Amino acid sequence: MLQIPEHNIPIVEIKTDFDVQIFIKREDLIHPKISGNKFWKLFFNVNQYLENKPENPLLITFGGAFSNHIASVAAFGKQFNIPTIGIIRGNELENNWQDNPTLSEASKNGMQFFFVPREDYQNKEKLTQKFSEKYPNSLIIPEGGSNEMAVEGVQYMLGNDTKDFDYLCTAVGTGGTIAGISRFAEEHQKVIGIKVVKDDSLGKMIQEWSRRNNFELIDADEKRYGKITDENIRFINWFYNEYHIPLDPIYTGKIMQKIFDLAEKSFFPKGSKILAFHTGGLQGIKGANQFLKSKGRELIAE
Repeated sequence: MLQIPEHNIPIVEIKTDFDVQIFIKREDLIHPKISGNKFWKLFFNVNQYLENKPENPLLITFGGAFSNHIASVAAFGKQFNIPTIGIIRGNELENNWQDNPTLSEASKNGMQFFFVPREDYQNKEKLTQKFSEKYPNSLIIPEGGSNEMAVEGVQYMLGNDTKDFDYLCTAVGTGGTIAGISRFAEEHQKVIGIKVVKDDSLGKMIQEWSRRNNFELIDADEKRYGKITDENIRFINWFYNEYHIPLDPIYTGKIMQKIFDLAEKSFFPKGSKILAFHTGGLQGIKGANQFLKSKGRELIAE
């Protein structure tokens, strides 16, 4: 069972010359392997499942080849001795996944893979039905871990230490994290979600989960999921050298770059206190660097 950590997650000020204050909450430090928001998304999902003492427990989930969610579920399975299955988007790595850092680590943690062609992967409902029939006692967790119980778990990213901030900022992929932050934010707080995917349906889904109108979605400068630009690499490496905080190129690198851009353009009122959530995903840097090295491009600090 996952337990609420006894230690406080640090909030670090990011000193800049802007006329606002920027801070980052290091949720990436919550657990060495179950990283960032994934810890809280799994919290109620797996705890409730295990409380029912299922016969032959099994965790099944979806994700891409560099997915932090896949890595986190596999790590959870190893820690609590529960078998795990990852349904992987795309079958191009089916015969050489051992060279992929994320999948290799997940396999070491006991995860079994099913590689699914991308067109078939889009039909999650059909895949869910197929695997639930094959493994009737399993817990099938959605891609990215986002569902109603994940939203409930995200409340623990907020606390007395986050109440004084004017803006709460997070990256948006599947929508569960921002929905939880939005639902449990203080009345005076505005929630900003930086979208890293092209999905126009996210706003409606987040609204249904959040039940509030206190959030705004803003596109990242590059919102094609997984796209890594040279500009983003330069920002991540500059940020690491300046503040000694690693960022991943899919989520946190894009959100911090966008927050700096918004602050420079006076999006936030003068004197605002802004809190960004570091949602983890640092395991993905190795895979990104593997790709960048093959292209002769600058590598990301880790």
